Amino acid sequence: MATAKKKKARRAAEVRDPNNMAVAANRRAHHNYHIDTTFEAGLALLGTEVKSIRAGRVNLAEGFVRVIDSEAWLWNVHISPYRRGGYVNHEPTRPRKLLLHKDQIAVLQQHSQLKGHTVIPLRLYLRNGRVKVAVAVARGKKLYDKRQALAAKDARRDMDRAAREFARNRW
Repeated sequence: MATAKKKKARRAAEVRDPNNMAVAANRRAHHNYHIDTTFEAGLALLGTEVKSIRAGRVNLAEGFVRVIDSEAWLWNVHISPYRRGGYVNHEPTRPRKLLLHKDQIAVLQQHSQLKGHTVIPLRLYLRNGRVKVAVAVARGKKLYDKRQALAAKDARRDMDRAAREFARNRW
């Protein structure tokens, strides 16, 4: 019994750990794109950007990745200026360099040149005190794909609802 309590307390401490937490997510990514492959990348940031990210003031919705001169850059990700930054504050939507291996950058470049493919950020998080971003090679969905996904989601929800109702009436 004591070990179960210790495990539960350890899991709760991991969830609340400020060094390992999700900061922002691109919620529309899975609705608008088919996700092919994902990579974890570090970000080259300024001090005020890190403080603003820790406060959760990030928007990934319009973000995308471009490969320029064998370097990957994250564009259009809005990190709000830090409130107490003063004159050393950062520009909110400046391009930020992604820290990836050469072979990963080559894969991103190859896939981004294919028709209908793009590279987008999925989520921004902290891992061991460092800011990381999950980027994905994605293909845009057509309108009928989105409709099929919504129909499948509704059907799954209806089945779950019926199963709960059946279990409730059974007893």
